Amino acid sequence: MASFTDDISFNTMLGPGAFVSGDLKLEGFTRVDGDIYGNIETTGKLIIGENARIRGSVTAKSVIVIGIVEGDILAPEGIHLFSSAVVLGDVISRKIKADEKVIIEGYCISIDNQQKFEEAKKQWLDMRAISNKNYFGKSR
Repeated sequence: MASFTDDISFNTMLGPGAFVSGDLKLEGFTRVDGDIYGNIETTGKLIIGENARIRGSVTAKSVIVIGIVEGDILAPEGIHLFSSAVVLGDVISRKIKADEKVIIEGYCISIDNQQKFEEAKKQWLDMRAISNKNYFGKSR
């Protein structure tokens, strides 16, 4: 049985006041309005609502951030940061739109050319893997 996902209706929604501790792997269009202490990975689009606080990395097809992300965002198709957005981490996408008053503390990589984007993404992933190791080869 094939999985049905689309970009019109939400496949997953975490409402206001909800709290999740742990990594989430989801399919399809997702909206988060609660708190997540863990990484989020989805095959579709992701909306991080105004009251949402994410403490972990985010990977999605595209991401809209209205709330707070304490971690890196990787979204090849696009990232839109609304004026209330705060990102304490790196932002990597082929297209990035940031409204006024957005706060980003980290690297910002935006390359529209697919091949050059994939090369830059690989370099960024390699750099991140190296920086997450200490001198004894163990993850921090």
